[in-house]
Amino acid sequence: MAVAVLRFCLTALQGIDYALGVRRCESVLTIGASGGVGTLAVQFAKLRGARLLAIASGKDGVALVHLLGADTSIDGRREDIRAVAHQFASECVDAVLALTGGQALEQCMDALRHPGRLAYPNGVEPEPAKRRWIRIVPYDAVAGVKEFAHLNRAVMAAQLRVPIAAEYPLEEAARAHQRLAEGRVLGKILLRVR
Repeated sequence: MAVAVLRFCLTALQGIDYALGVRRCESVLTIGASGGVGTLAVQFAKLRGARLLAIASGKDGVALVHLLGADTSIDGRREDIRAVAHQFASECVDAVLALTGGQALEQCMDALRHPGRLAYPNGVEPEPAKRRWIRIVPYDAVAGVKEFAHLNRAVMAAQLRVPIAAEYPLEEAARAHQRLAEGRVLGKILLRVR
């Protein structure tokens, strides 16, 4: 299982630590929080002492991210993100980790303080539109000795939990991809090699 989540762990941790530089008591909004990277980012943000507003998908996604430590969690498809964010952090949130794009991300950007910080892993589509008061940081997960040592310390300190949505034998990889394409996968889908 460790190999299955390594890239996702690096993406989540480097978004929180390197791209955003989250500090204790900051208010952070994570959109895409109930997905594979998001569930890990929630835990790393809490490890850094952030107050976390998690935007998830569906009731089960909201429940999952709350269980993982989010201070407030909402269904981004059904609730007004701007309104909840302003209630959560009366002076707007300090930072946004965007793990999905689109209209919901635009609402998250509206909830950012001036100046604010937004980070997203390359590949999020559509990319967030530039705004002059927001520092936008696209990033790729970097793998190296230093990064793995940093990740190991964070995983141990957070007592990281990796939600597994489903597990398929390798010969059913097509079925696993079909499940991913259907969307609303909470956590990770694994392929069993042996």
